[in-house]
Parts: sequence; structure tokens; C-alpha cells
Amino acid sequence: MDKDKDILLEKTSNNWVALCFGDLPISRSNDMVLPDVMGYGTTLNEKITGIRAYKKLILEGIEQRKHLKNFNYTISPVYNRSLGDDTVLVVNEIKLMYLLEENEIVLDLRLSTVYVYKASKWMVLHWHGSLGMDEEDGTWHQEEWKRENEKLQKKVDEQTKELKKSLAELKATQSQLIHSEKMASLGELTAGIAHEIQNPLNFVNNFSEVSNELIDEIQEERAKNIENRDEELVDEILGDIKQNLEKINHHGKRADSIVKGMLQHSRASSGKKEPTDLNALADEYLRLAYHGLRAKDKSFNADYKTDFDPNLPKVNVVSQDIGRVLLNLINNAFQAVNERGKKGASGYKPEVSVETKLTTKNKTLITIRDNGPGIPDHIKEKIFQPFFTTKPTGSGTGLGLSLSYDIVKAHGGEISVESEQGVGTEFIVALPFKINQ
Repeated sequence: MDKDKDILLEKTSNNWVALCFGDLPISRSNDMVLPDVMGYGTTLNEKITGIRAYKKLILEGIEQRKHLKNFNYTISPVYNRSLGDDTVLVVNEIKLMYLLEENEIVLDLRLSTVYVYKASKWMVLHWHGSLGMDEEDGTWHQEEWKRENEKLQKKVDEQTKELKKSLAELKATQSQLIHSEKMASLGELTAGIAHEIQNPLNFVNNFSEVSNELIDEIQEERAKNIENRDEELVDEILGDIKQNLEKINHHGKRADSIVKGMLQHSRASSGKKEPTDLNALADEYLRLAYHGLRAKDKSFNADYKTDFDPNLPKVNVVSQDIGRVLLNLINNAFQAVNERGKKGASGYKPEVSVETKLTTKNKTLITIRDNGPGIPDHIKEKIFQPFFTTKPTGSGTGLGLSLSYDIVKAHGGEISVESEQGVGTEFIVALPFKINQ
């Protein structure tokens, strides 16, 4: 085995032990453990098959170790041996040290792991953990381990009531935070709604005033003698009034739909999926987001454009929920280009675009693209985590993208991000579409 592989194997072996004892995020297992991994822990019931079972075992171990004080361990490599092409057996001795009821406990473990080299990295295929042997009587320390587990279980039982109470409080807090995020997004909408609703109201007012003037003309004409009355003019004016009433009705319905949309956005989701025109939904929230930011910041200005697939069919979604996703992503895009624009880059023209497309794989894609500053790689990995935000303290809950991620997943879809610093960012929402829906 070449030197680079050997160095990488040593690093992977140390990381694997750290992962097993909860010193690395459980998500790192996807880069270190094969999906069909098989392994045995130190007891008979610790047999696992598959990465999901492995993660469950690790989480259970982390939960148990919460009750241990001064938990620590050391790793001593024993040997490694090649088992064939790109397959290696590595054996490590691990000394566990912790305090249990003020008593210092030391346990010796042996971890035997089979690694395979795939896609330029070492991956765990199989492992077996075992307790060390007593040098005097040659027996396993299973009874000692069992007694310690029983003590731990008692501590867990004692804390069960407190944990249940804490869980109830956490659920209540979660509901409040989600409500806060919804109200925050509604606040973002308010200024945009005010602008959007003003247009149809202006039409209603203008056509009403014109119609009143036309009625006055009819009354003047009707006041004349029959011989001097111009019935053709009266009929023409009545036709104009009818057209005006039709326009008033149209714009009144438009204002009504905006108000209903606002109310729908603020209410709890019914969870019922209905055929939805995603082009209309995206266009609606794009304009509302833009005018909302314009109303809050008079200096804000950006171009926005759409590229909607005219053949996009209606898709079964919960429109309130997908609307929240679109609003959040579009708001973020406008805020990103505004941030870059304030830096005064020469020749910079802020722009946000929304695109829809139906793929050959029966998926509808909604892409929100901006030419803002872009997202650094170290931040890009965290943006869908709850409570993570790059906004100043007090200006965001840190739940917007996390909730968006959950909503899209609940629809059986996917949300991804592609970004390059200094170029821009695009979020892609992929929603499944069934031909027979």
C-alpha cells in the first residue's frame, strides 16, 4: 500500500473511533461507512446490519454516555493487515475512562475493523468490538459491564419525568418558533401586499368615478325632450358603464384574491394537496417580495425576470406551504443582491430570476437565481440547519430555510443549492409530478 493511502487509513481509523464515541457529527458516517455495513458491539444484542442501524446504535451510546462524568478514551493501534485488493483489517485497543458515582472506571476494548478503499477514501465494511480479557482468570468483564449498565439505567429512569416535561416544553417552544417564522414571513409580505392591492383598488376607484360621470351625462340627456334626446348617445354611454362595471368586478376579484392569499398564508396549513398552478404561484410571490422590499427600503432596486414553462401542468401541492418556501427563497435572493449592490461594485446590476421547468423524469423544477455575493462553502453546509442564520441578531429566526427544507421533503421533493462566491446563488426546488394526477 502506498504512503498516501497509509496516511489516509490512519486518519480514517482515528475518525472512525471518534465517530463511534460521538466526537464527530453522526452525519459524517455517510462519508466513512458503507450502506451495507455489518458489525458487532460488545454484547449479543449489539449486532447491526446497514448504516441506519449503525446510526441508531451510535445515538443510543451517546445518550448513555450523557450520564458519565469525565468520559475519555485513548487509542493504541495493534496492527493492520491487507486482506486483498484495497481491503485492510485494522485492530485498535481502546482504553475507556470515566467516573461513575465518583468511582473511576477503566475498561479495555478491542475494535477490529475491515476497511475497503472506494472513490479515493477508506470506508468501513465490517467491525467487531470486544471487551479485554482479565490477565489472571481469562474471563470477560461482562458482569462488570452489566452492573454498570444497570446503574446507568437507574439514573436514566430517575430522569425520565424531567425529560418528558422538557420534551413537552420543547414542543411548545417549537410551535411558537414556527408561528414566529410564519408571522415574520407574513410581515415580509405586508408591504408587497399593500402595493399589489393598491393597483386594483385604484382601478376600482377610477372606473367608479368615470361611471358616475357617465351616469350624470345620461341623466342630463334623459332630462331633454324626446325630440331633442340622443338615444344613440345614451346607449353608447350605457355600454361604457357596462364595460366599466366589468372592469370593476375584475379588479375587485383581484383584490379579493390577494387578501385571501394573505389570510391563507397566515393560517395553519390544512395539509390538503390541491392542483396548483406553480407558474402563477411563483409570479405572485416574486412580485409581492419585490414590492415588499421596495416599500421597506426606498433605495432598494433590482431587476427581476421570469422564465416559466408554458406547458407546466398543475401540480398537487399544499399551496400555502409551497408559497412559504418560494417567499423565503425569493426574499433571500433579493436581500443578497441588495447586500452586494450596497458595496458599490462598478457596473453591477442586481438581478433575480425565477424559472420553472418540467423534466423528463416527471419532476417540476423551480429555480430561484440571483447574482448576489454567493455563499461560502463552509456556510453552504449549514444553511438548512435549524436556527442557523447569517443575518444580524434579532432580524431572523434561523428557521426559514430549515422549514423550507422540511416542507419540500414532506412533498416528496428535494431542495438544493448551488453557489459561487462573486457570481451568485441558485436554489432548486424539485417536486414530483405524476402524469395521472
